[in-house]
Amino acid sequence: MTDETPQDTDRPKRKMTPELKRRMKSASRLYAVQALFQMEAAGQGYDRVRKEFEDHRFGAEYEEGEFEEGNVDLFRAILGEAVDRQAKIDQMTDRALVAKWPIARIDPTLRALFRAAGAELVLGDTPPKVVIVEFVEVAKAFFPEGHEPKFTNAVLDHMAREARPEAF
Repeated sequence: MTDETPQDTDRPKRKMTPELKRRMKSASRLYAVQALFQMEAAGQGYDRVRKEFEDHRFGAEYEEGEFEEGNVDLFRAILGEAVDRQAKIDQMTDRALVAKWPIARIDPTLRALFRAAGAELVLGDTPPKVVIVEFVEVAKAFFPEGHEPKFTNAVLDHMAREARPEAF
């Protein structure tokens, strides 16, 4: 990646700062959760949803506002890993949940969030504590008034300790 945002020539390029890189990664995590939700809810495939997000979300400007630019590599890695290892990630999530609440009974947004976070944990490129903090923030964006962010923290902590015990 260069020191400027990799967008089409119609948009002004922004200087790539550490803060911008962080925001791009955070946006990619949010977009991965949204993409996984859309794949499940609409029954759409990986390639179609990935292309739609990259073409119409990353840095897009609409009347309602502007979407944050995302880190395409991180988005693709999380989405691909979540799809390729969904069974493994779902089993890891199930072990973190109370026996009466298997992943199939979890809210679809949380299910997508756990799959995205599980994928990033399995990838192993980001410290587990960073993954947890980032996805708790995603949960807060979807559930600003609820208990879901605390629930997300507890489940992801359990998943992280299973996926990356050496980090604790």
